[in-house]
Amino acid sequence: MKKIFFIFFTFFIISKPIQASIKENIILNLKNTENMTFNFEQTINNIVEKGKCTIEYPKKLFCLYQNKKKKIMVSNGKTLVITNEKKSNYYLYPLKKTPLDLILDKNFLIKEIKSLEGRNVNNKYYNFTIFNNNNKINIFFNNKNYNLIGWQTEDIYQNLAITFISKVKTNQKIDNRIFEIPKIKMN
Repeated sequence: MKKIFFIFFTFFIISKPIQASIKENIILNLKNTENMTFNFEQTINNIVEKGKCTIEYPKKLFCLYQNKKKKIMVSNGKTLVITNEKKSNYYLYPLKKTPLDLILDKNFLIKEIKSLEGRNVNNKYYNFTIFNNNNKINIFFNNKNYNLIGWQTEDIYQNLAITFISKVKTNQKIDNRIFEIPKIKMN
């Protein structure tokens, strides 16, 4: 019995610093990230969409979906627009009314992560669950390189949205014009 207690106690003592180290490295990686480009796969109501995105902190986003309509999602830090290359459909939202307002704010993420207990998922991912104003965000980081690898939220229509990101590149040279809100084409 003493041997089992000793093994359990030793494992508990060793695992806490490892988890703290992962958390500290995630925070440091976020602090050092000014922007990131990546491929994404997003699933909402069993519909999978893919594309490429660029995030520039704080709160700027440009995503081009790889679908027939060439959907585009842009945030200039205040407004979120979903449209397409032809600008035939145009949806405008205050960024503050979406979970992206929190995901695109690295200072908010750092503050939250500092106060949260993370969870190791299959020794591959590290997860934090953030609750803020009716938003529940599960955010995932890679255990090895500490990069953001995805998130799970509810969209503005209360649909579960799961976003997985890959081929992450950080601190690239970016043309900031991509974050300008597209103009509506009038027919």
